[in-house]
Amino acid sequence: MANGPASFSDIGKRARDLLYKDYNFDHKFSLSIPNSTGLGLVATGLKKDQVFIGDISTLYKSGNTTVDVKVDTYSNVSTKVTVNDILHGTKAALSFNIPDHKSGKLDVQYLHPHAAIDSSIGLNPSPLLELSAAIGSKDLCLGAEIGFNTTSASFTKYNAGVTFNKPDFSAALMLADKGQTLKTSYIHYVDRPDGFTVAAEMTHRFSTFENRFTIGSSQLIDPKTVLKTRFSDDGKAAFQCQRTWRPNSLITLSAEYDSTKIFSSSTKFGLALSLKP
Repeated sequence: MANGPASFSDIGKRARDLLYKDYNFDHKFSLSIPNSTGLGLVATGLKKDQVFIGDISTLYKSGNTTVDVKVDTYSNVSTKVTVNDILHGTKAALSFNIPDHKSGKLDVQYLHPHAAIDSSIGLNPSPLLELSAAIGSKDLCLGAEIGFNTTSASFTKYNAGVTFNKPDFSAALMLADKGQTLKTSYIHYVDRPDGFTVAAEMTHRFSTFENRFTIGSSQLIDPKTVLKTRFSDDGKAAFQCQRTWRPNSLITLSAEYDSTKIFSSSTKFGLALSLKP
């Protein structure tokens, strides 16, 4: 819903995306080949240290139904079937992995002008149940989520959060880790031609009284190039340069410096190339 609240998982997402999205310190390649008939192909490869892993996925769309099948280098097959608008505002997704016969899962999402509800249940004899809900509007949203393990009859998670959004800023407060961690985040869009944006995230752990914080920024170097920076209290500094070198194709360079590492390599580099003809 355009004016309704987003899902609970989107609380604080704007700041998280600026601080962490697309930072990659390995070598990654992806190729997307869309098709006007509804069939698309995506190939992804990742080199981490001396290990190379990859996968190939096909995406087929027909009416309200989308079928996504992915095969990785270890011959695991992941399948997800999504059906939109089963009822008004309702979407359902069935996913499972082969050969893991216990991996089946059913996700159902319901969007209302003043509420967003997401539920998930494992399709096995001892399912994991998850439920999240958010109420409010696109400007002010309050939400919570729970997870329940039917095998141990125990809660795997229970979190709550609230977010306040405006065109030029967004603030979020989250009680996570079963009430053991308090997270706050803020992002501000500065009214400048280069789209300069700043974001901050702070975490407080009640059990250890530990405080952590991360700050970052994003701005346009030119119409096709975005530069991001990130600094955290653990002595790490990172930057990311992402350039759109042709329509829908991106090249991303990431680097991170760890000032606490004196006798080992303190700098990490990563390169990601995304092609979409």
